[in-house]
Amino acid sequence: MAEIFGELLTIGLMAFALGMDAFSIGLGMGMFKLRLRQIVKIGLTVGLFHVLMPMLGIITGRFLSDKFGEIAAYIGGGLLILLGIQMVLSSFKKEENSLISPVGFGLLLFAVSVSLDSFSVGLSLGIFGAKTAVVLTMFGAAAAILTWVGLFIGRKVQGWLGSYSVTLGGAILLAFGIKLLFM
Repeated sequence: MAEIFGELLTIGLMAFALGMDAFSIGLGMGMFKLRLRQIVKIGLTVGLFHVLMPMLGIITGRFLSDKFGEIAAYIGGGLLILLGIQMVLSSFKKEENSLISPVGFGLLLFAVSVSLDSFSVGLSLGIFGAKTAVVLTMFGAAAAILTWVGLFIGRKVQGWLGSYSVTLGGAILLAFGIKLLFM
C-alpha cells in the first residue's frame, strides 16, 4: 500500500511540475481579459495535449526499454535532469509576453509548446514502466487545472508569479531525475 501511495505521490508531483509551464504562461494569457468560455476551452486543450504528448513518450519509452534495458533507465533519469535544468534556467531569462492569441491556431501552438516537456517525461516514465492510465489522467487533470488557475490569477496579478512557478517545476523534475539515477 505504501508503495502505491509513493508512486501516486511521485506521479502527482511530476504532473504538478509539468503543469507549472501551463500555469505560468496562463498567467500572462490571463491579461487578455478572456471570457469564461475561452478559459474553459484553453484549459481543456492544454489538458488534452498533456495527455497526448506523454502518451507518445510512454510508448516510445517502453519500446526503448524493451530494446536497450538498463541503459534506457539511465537515459530516462538523465532526460528528467536535463529538462529540470532547462526549466530552471529558462525561468531566469527575461522574455517578452507572448503575442500568440489563445484562439484557433494560436491555441494549438500554445498547447503544444507547454506540453512538449511532458513528452520527455513520458519517455522516462515509459522506460521505467509507469502505469499509463494513472500517469495520463494525472498529467491531463493537473495541466488543465493549473492552466485555469493561471488564467484566472493572471487577470488579477499581472504575471509577477510566473518565473517562480517555472523554477519550482524545474526543480521538482531535476530532483526526480536525480532520484531515478541514484536510488
